[in-house]
Amino acid sequence: LNIKITTRDDLKLAEQVLRVTADPRFAAHCGPDSRAEVPIVGRLEIRGHMLRVAGQIDRLTVMPDTIFIADFKTNRPAPRRIADVPLAYVRQLALYRAVLQKLYPGRAVRAALIWTEVPDLMELSAEALDAALTQITPA
Repeated sequence: LNIKITTRDDLKLAEQVLRVTADPRFAAHCGPDSRAEVPIVGRLEIRGHMLRVAGQIDRLTVMPDTIFIADFKTNRPAPRRIADVPLAYVRQLALYRAVLQKLYPGRAVRAALIWTEVPDLMELSAEALDAALTQITPA
């Protein structure tokens, strides 16, 4: 890991990253079956409208029966309850999950937010992600 530290903020961020990568709860998502900063592009039909999805998945872990996506967030303070998570974050993961479900049929696609401030891995339920998709209004 090569990190250039020039300010106190850089040092704090580096410490947070190292805490996350050293935490055993995140080991699978930082191991050989995972990839960092994976581009994602796809199309989804939402209520009869085609929606283009483009973004970048912070961590993608591909396992035989499960696909796991995670997005790092630096909110301060980090939300402690899913109800307090900004809806935009949940919608983002819901869209990524929906695209991946098309790419990996038959595999469960799980999604989580990784709060670097704490550190904490907050997995979002399939129900929460499905509900977020229903709230997206296609242009």
